[in-house]
Amino acid sequence: MKVSVRFQFTLLLLCCVTFAGPIAGAASPGTIDELRQSFTVDGEPVPPNVFRDMGDGNLADSGSIIVTIDVKAATGSNLYADPIRRNGAWVVQSRIAPGDKSPSEEEAYRYIGMTANKLLVVATSYSGGGTGVFYSLHILTAEPAPAFDSEGKRYERLNLTTIRSVALGDRWNGDVRIDGNKVVVTTTGGLPAGQLREPSTMTIKAERP
Repeated sequence: MKVSVRFQFTLLLLCCVTFAGPIAGAASPGTIDELRQSFTVDGEPVPPNVFRDMGDGNLADSGSIIVTIDVKAATGSNLYADPIRRNGAWVVQSRIAPGDKSPSEEEAYRYIGMTANKLLVVATSYSGGGTGVFYSLHILTAEPAPAFDSEGKRYERLNLTTIRSVALGDRWNGDVRIDGNKVVVTTTGGLPAGQLREPSTMTIKAERP
């Protein structure tokens, strides 16, 4: 039986489409690459309140106590079930107490990106319900970690660990950018929180301990 050249070409094209691998550069859902690229897990943003628990909400201590969170388990969990919304480049999570109209607590972050040595940079803000809005800069590692779930099945955690946090101040206003393995923080002038601030630039080296 003779087979036309057109039929052979069509069959070859269908095989290429069927067995083609993932698009180059695209991150698979639920992987460490997705977290590093877009700061999402299975397409959902990392809950902002993980930063509240990693030190933003603890203004009484000078350093973080909880430093690592499995964001794969945290995303979509009951622990971080407060509503999440986007406000421009910021991801915001608010908690409103029963009977209140305004949030009693609000955490937000803006994912700046990944440094050349694969550290993640995030600017955050936290308000405990008062007039203060406290900004911080977090430099983090993001690594997969093998573990077992409650049924004893193998499970890959996505561990987010803060290795350095820098307080930017109450009602800080400015910009953060990455320059290779450095983080450049530019603070604008003004009168936030009633305190005169001169414009300034701070450069922080992003490095692993």
